[in-house]
Amino acid sequence: MDRCIVLVDAGYLLGAAASLLAGEPSRSRITVDHTALVQGLREQAESDTERPLLRIYWFDGAPDRVPQPEHRRLRVMPRVTVRLGALTRSDGRWAQKGVDAAMHAELTELARNRACSDVVLVTGDGDLLPGMMAAKEHGVAVHLWAVQAADGDYNQSEDLVAEADERRVLDRTWITKAVRAKELGGICAPPPVPRPEIAAILSAPLPESALGATAERPAEERPHPDTAGAGEERMPTAKGVPTPKDLAALRAPGVQQPAQHPASATLRWSSDRGWVDRPGVAAEPPEVASMPTLAQLTTAEQRWADREEDITTVGGDPYEVGQVFARRWVERLGDQPHLHKLSSMYPRIPHRVDGELLRYAARFGLLAHKDDQIDEHDRYAIRAGFWREIDVRTGAEHTPAGD
Repeated sequence: MDRCIVLVDAGYLLGAAASLLAGEPSRSRITVDHTALVQGLREQAESDTERPLLRIYWFDGAPDRVPQPEHRRLRVMPRVTVRLGALTRSDGRWAQKGVDAAMHAELTELARNRACSDVVLVTGDGDLLPGMMAAKEHGVAVHLWAVQAADGDYNQSEDLVAEADERRVLDRTWITKAVRAKELGGICAPPPVPRPEIAAILSAPLPESALGATAERPAEERPHPDTAGAGEERMPTAKGVPTPKDLAALRAPGVQQPAQHPASATLRWSSDRGWVDRPGVAAEPPEVASMPTLAQLTTAEQRWADREEDITTVGGDPYEVGQVFARRWVERLGDQPHLHKLSSMYPRIPHRVDGELLRYAARFGLLAHKDDQIDEHDRYAIRAGFWREIDVRTGAEHTPAGD
């Protein structure tokens, strides 16, 4: 068949691009326009091979092989097929597993079935050498593309370079059409307005009894707050941030209240496990507890449209995810008194809505276990995005409870 196929090792392509543009191979240091990148690969492949493109195969790793936001966007693009291997962490570094084997199998199968006349390989791994040799034996021309190395040297296997029929280097000019380095200190979204309530919570000292218990108990024996069983006591975290239990203890009879933690302050918090009520913490008012979930407000047509938007538009940044969820929920709620009541209860989100928010975020690979711990930073960012959107929609000005 007089067609060309492109096989892309995303770990190599984007890692080398990050090294070239940002000085280190971390993909978190770059921003990728996947539409422009795919279009650039297609145009370059058709120009080099003088053959029409049949398909681009995008090989990448993902935790538990669960597609991440970029994979969902890629796999709905025309002429793009995504193949995922596992992404595992070892010695503090992330590593792909199964990607090379999948590329080798695809390359040899395509060549054996004569599905194309030319194959473009965007990779640097010498493990593809047997597959490249097999493809050549089946009469397929193999084009090997490299990303310009940051230090001017090769970033590909020498044996792979020697065996290729044709070679090309994707230089900085070509890469920057679709990839750019993130600015240091840059943020994906504007930070939420500082809240006096949050400042009061974080500035409250731990009770002396809790501090003593923390010092006596080895750090490795303390359960993580998200993994502790329902019947276990939650110990203060090593960071010194008080837990809801610690703050509730401050309000207990006979405990002297610190100046920065006024007795009139109301403690509120939310969790994907639901609300946990402690002495001194008010339960949810009925009008808040009965607030409908997004699923209850969404029609089948809207659900389909939401899924399309999630795949093609939503980038998966935690702050953005919270905003998108809140926007849909507010637009479909249509009950302004309900909405203003919710706004007045900041930072508390009704547990039914909060649980649904976190489950929605999980679709984008957020809240995943990292080093066997839940990423709390993502949780804060998701809820901050939710509240920012609520503020925009209501124009509310929040003041500390009790003022």
